[in-house]
Amino acid sequence: MTRETLLLTIRFVFLLLLQVLVLNNIHFLGYINPNLYLLFVFLYPLEKERGNFIFISFLLGLCVDFFSNSGGINAAATVCIAYLRLPLLKLILNKYDLDYKLFHLMSESLLKVFLFITLLTFVHHSLFYFLDYFSFKDVGMLAYKVITASIFTIILSILVLILFDRKKIY
Repeated sequence: MTRETLLLTIRFVFLLLLQVLVLNNIHFLGYINPNLYLLFVFLYPLEKERGNFIFISFLLGLCVDFFSNSGGINAAATVCIAYLRLPLLKLILNKYDLDYKLFHLMSESLLKVFLFITLLTFVHHSLFYFLDYFSFKDVGMLAYKVITASIFTIILSILVLILFDRKKIY
């Protein structure tokens, strides 16, 4: 087991436990629940096999579903953003495929990181809440929940990335 694989495993387990033991018990304003486990998808190395990444993202979402008793909607939303991550990065960063070998999310400007995290979080939460309600009956409430939960998750994700950025620690 390489050092990088060990670090990915530790990140997977830590974010999963943090999500299911702590963050799933936070219900800000009665329903807003931060989804910090999405950081695993944001930070996963690009040079790894894409099929493995999508499968690991599915497992992460499925584990969160298992502990949250949410019936697979986290897995579906997580697989969706895992699939969309690379095309979205190409769109935002305008880089060639060779540049992704050395890619590190926090080496980009804060505006690009914010845009990347915002877009993926809104896609995740939109799919999550649509699958949860499975109806357009109350579109206003659905949009309100997507926006508020996304804002809370985005702020928390950016804060964690800034606080634990290795370059700023050294």
